Amino acid sequence: MIAEVINIYLREVAPKHAAPEETAARLDKILDFFGEKTLAAINGKLCRDYAASCPTEAVARRQLEDFRAAINYYRREGYTTAAPTIILPDKAGARERWLTRSEAAALIWAAWRMKQKWKGQESGRRTGRHLARFMLVALYTGTRSAAVCCAAVRPTKGRGYVDLDRGIFYRRADGAKKTKKRQPPVRLPDRLLAHLRRWACTDLDIRTKARGKSANIGRKISQDFVVEWNGKPVVSVKKSFRRACEAAGLGPDVTSHTLRHTAATWLMRAGADMWQAAGFLGITVDVLIDTYGHHHPDFQVDAAEKIAKKHDKATKTALRIGDNENMNSAWSPHTFPTQSSKRNAIVAKQV
Repeated sequence: MIAEVINIYLREVAPKHAAPEETAARLDKILDFFGEKTLAAINGKLCRDYAASCPTEAVARRQLEDFRAAINYYRREGYTTAAPTIILPDKAGARERWLTRSEAAALIWAAWRMKQKWKGQESGRRTGRHLARFMLVALYTGTRSAAVCCAAVRPTKGRGYVDLDRGIFYRRADGAKKTKKRQPPVRLPDRLLAHLRRWACTDLDIRTKARGKSANIGRKISQDFVVEWNGKPVVSVKKSFRRACEAAGLGPDVTSHTLRHTAATWLMRAGADMWQAAGFLGITVDVLIDTYGHHHPDFQVDAAEKIAKKHDKATKTALRIGDNENMNSAWSPHTFPTQSSKRNAIVAKQV
């Protein structure tokens, strides 16, 4: 039964994922559709029917990828000797949306000014300032949202952290398994490092301090984690990010991952060294060139100059023909057989 396959995967593999709750939520959707079927019932038509039932092909592809991983794990563990093929929808093209400096400033400002709403009215409580801090870190380091949200301000078991003394962001937790996302350490820009140091030693602005109601009384802006909400690390910024985009006049094509695209694009437009930029972003040089290389000021400059440049006419070279006295000797293999040389050779033989 497919329900058994997914149950084993959720129990033995999913807890090791960076976001196990999200994995479980995706596989719940799979269970709703496939749960009462067996592995033998899976075929291409069934996979396409599932994709048609999802809101988008991208959502269907991600959920079916998890389903495929669960089946492959089930086979590797020896519970079955064969595994059906999961047919995935076509992969969407790479996103090219990135933010200009003015758009990024408007987005951060919109997050900074966000207020809590109560019965349709705005209160004085600021609810988006942690989001603004998240945006600054993501923009200035090109780090994925999950790594920013999980980051601590000192070495912490199971988490990446920021070394405020050396100015290094260790994006991957110590001892964590290396994945295709790589997540190498990144040097913090001076401007961002100044912000991080200030957050670590500045008290939170709490309006209910006089009444002693807030649990955050006495805490710093970044007491334990880079991005905190009510003393805990932020799990997800999807909803608040969407609200900030609406307030800034940006469309649904802007997501939290757009900040990573923006960082890569800004590096290329500034003419950054390819090798250093790839290491900064945690991707290979080939991927950087293929995806963002066209933003670099040196992109195909030499080829564009050469194609429009006038070329000098080729210098004509004259071939020197040997004397008639030497025609009886064998031709050199490097001699070009011109018409005149052939004629002279015939005359020499007749004589």
